[in-house]
Amino acid sequence: NTMRDAMIAGVTLNIFNNRCDRVRMANLAQTVNVLQAVVLTDGARMLTTPTYHVMEMYASHHDAVLVPVSVESPDYAFDGKSLPSLSVSASRDRAGAVHISLVNIDIHAAHDIEVDVRGARFASVKGRILTSAKIQDHNTFDDPEKVKPQEFKGVKLDGSRVRMEIPAGSVVVLSLK
Repeated sequence: NTMRDAMIAGVTLNIFNNRCDRVRMANLAQTVNVLQAVVLTDGARMLTTPTYHVMEMYASHHDAVLVPVSVESPDYAFDGKSLPSLSVSASRDRAGAVHISLVNIDIHAAHDIEVDVRGARFASVKGRILTSAKIQDHNTFDDPEKVKPQEFKGVKLDGSRVRMEIPAGSVVVLSLK
């Protein structure tokens, strides 16, 4: 239940959202006190995990309509294997707000990204970020808020374009209105 697990949860949810024409429903089998749990308990004490925070942040995609998105991403290489550093999905909710979720699995480098939501103009953007100093960081009963979402201020809005630098090893969800 580390920051690394949260990033993988975000990438997985982006895959599900981007393939919503085929993935009609997905469930999290492990919820409390098990592998990849969203909640941990110890007697009367309870804490939420980084994976919980990703699930909460991605709730904006629930009952929304997919907005197709593509991204050019540098690769993140490790041990002779590589994957795209950036994972992105987007949707429009019933009120017309567009939600963009981004994950940077590159633990060594931030990446500049620009999203152009063609045909749309927005007056405001709000963002939240989940990140930590190390991808092994996790919440404990002694430090239950070590990894928790924060306001993300590193985004600039210019009409239909959103520009930002997504920090290394982070999950970001933006809401554009």
